[in-house]
Amino acid sequence: MKQALFFRSLAAITMMLLFISIPGCSGLFGTNSFVGISGTTQQPGAAIFVSQQAPVMMSMLVNPDKLQVLEREGELSKLKTSLLASTGLDYKQDIQPWLGNEITLAVTTQDIDRDPSNGQQLGYLMALATKNPEKSREFVDLLFSKRAIAGANLATEQYEGIKLIFDSPQVDPKSKMQNSLAGAAVGDDFILFANDPKVLREAINNVQGPDLNITTSSQYQQAVKQIPKGALAVAFLNLPNIAQWQGLKLPEPATYDSEIVSVVLTNKGLLAETSLLAQGETAPPLEPLSQPVGALQYIPTSAGLAIAGKSLSSLPNSNLNQVWEQIKVAISGSEKNIVSGLIKPVVDLQTDSDINLKEDIFTWVQGEYAIGLLPRSGQANPDFVFVVEKTETTPAGISRLDEIAYSQGLSLNTFDIDKQKISAWTQLKATKVADPQQREKYTIEAKVSGVRISQGNYEILASNLETMNEIINAKNNSLISDRQFKNSIAAIPQPNQGYVYLDWAKSRELLENQFPILKLAEILAKPIFENLRSLTMSSYGSDTKIFKIGVFFQLGK
Repeated sequence: MKQALFFRSLAAITMMLLFISIPGCSGLFGTNSFVGISGTTQQPGAAIFVSQQAPVMMSMLVNPDKLQVLEREGELSKLKTSLLASTGLDYKQDIQPWLGNEITLAVTTQDIDRDPSNGQQLGYLMALATKNPEKSREFVDLLFSKRAIAGANLATEQYEGIKLIFDSPQVDPKSKMQNSLAGAAVGDDFILFANDPKVLREAINNVQGPDLNITTSSQYQQAVKQIPKGALAVAFLNLPNIAQWQGLKLPEPATYDSEIVSVVLTNKGLLAETSLLAQGETAPPLEPLSQPVGALQYIPTSAGLAIAGKSLSSLPNSNLNQVWEQIKVAISGSEKNIVSGLIKPVVDLQTDSDINLKEDIFTWVQGEYAIGLLPRSGQANPDFVFVVEKTETTPAGISRLDEIAYSQGLSLNTFDIDKQKISAWTQLKATKVADPQQREKYTIEAKVSGVRISQGNYEILASNLETMNEIINAKNNSLISDRQFKNSIAAIPQPNQGYVYLDWAKSRELLENQFPILKLAEILAKPIFENLRSLTMSSYGSDTKIFKIGVFFQLGK
């Protein structure tokens, strides 16, 4: 296992650096002390070493020392020290003097020897930019000399004029996997490390073969154009190859075949922007919004989850739906709709009805809409609010919901509360009560399964009277006037096609119950989740060959 420690340590630094350091500077958010922290290059220079068939390539485009100023308690220093502890190396002395502004890690192949009969071994390549070629070459020699002292059997070879040095493969007795490290200094710009010399040879071939490396791929060329200025990190994914690697199933043919993800530091948190690229024209995007959805004025600040946009009727024929169809098939291999399961309490009015979202809801919501889920202490399911802008199709849509309620044995009753006319779907239940005179007596109870009210240009549906009362009396206590919400949507590019907003403190328990795997994510990215205040997702852009979505993490204590 020791023979692989250095490679794993550098990989861990690449993967974890941003997640450790940036959330750690949450005390600085709201100031201007970090505005200058941004990537120094627009795209990874090490991409020339990566094959077009590589499933994934990740790059940090900033020197780690630039992030050091953001530390509160020395998180980066502790990380570097702990990860290099078993290698006999010191970051400040052995790496800092030569490390440049890029660290790239790629999974280059699903099987190094391309022989499935002896099992699969992934190929890993790491490229580190150097600002001092002489020092970086000394580092490669130092590293392998320490490995030789530790018992590794070393070998060297000249390949295309470049010196390769590597360990003889050793089999770990526990994992039964081969652990080895190969390294080389290539030119004056990069040093390379890999888990097998074959990976290094292919990396060198990729530079010399004009049609082999990823930079000559038309999809990659289109993808890097989407990288925002100042991105701290980027990742490029070959979706069909990732699906094959992970045993996932994509629709045939897949609408989107590649993806690029960029991370940018803003004055309020992190914006992760994803661009999915299609092979041809896709369905049109949803109607854009240039200002916050007015329906949000009826979503109370107690909401843990809010979804807002315009024209649900367009959703089934949009590029967003195409993205969702590809994602859900990939992650489940079935037509199971996870999102429907999450928002079902909003549209089933807490009955046992089987409402069809597309037919019974989406078709008639042609104006603005807003959905809110309100977690309640001691209550397993959240209360809901569903707000729709009145259009010519609204009366028929409401009537359709009434018909579904009637079919479930509910009745529609209208009454006034504080001069507000409220309609409620109720079910009457007779309960026998004790009577001293031995006569049979009953009380009639009305179980409310949903209420609705008309306010201005909007129809509002809620799960119960208490929630509706909160909506009516919200006024200046609605989500649209909440500072945290306004800061979150301000970070999303405009115009956009609406947004999904999560208040992490309020929605955490709800989401963990719906998606147990989230607890694992919280462990892996603990620094982010410890400092996460809210998360906002939105899609935007008008290019019918590119689907772009942004996820904004608002951080701070």
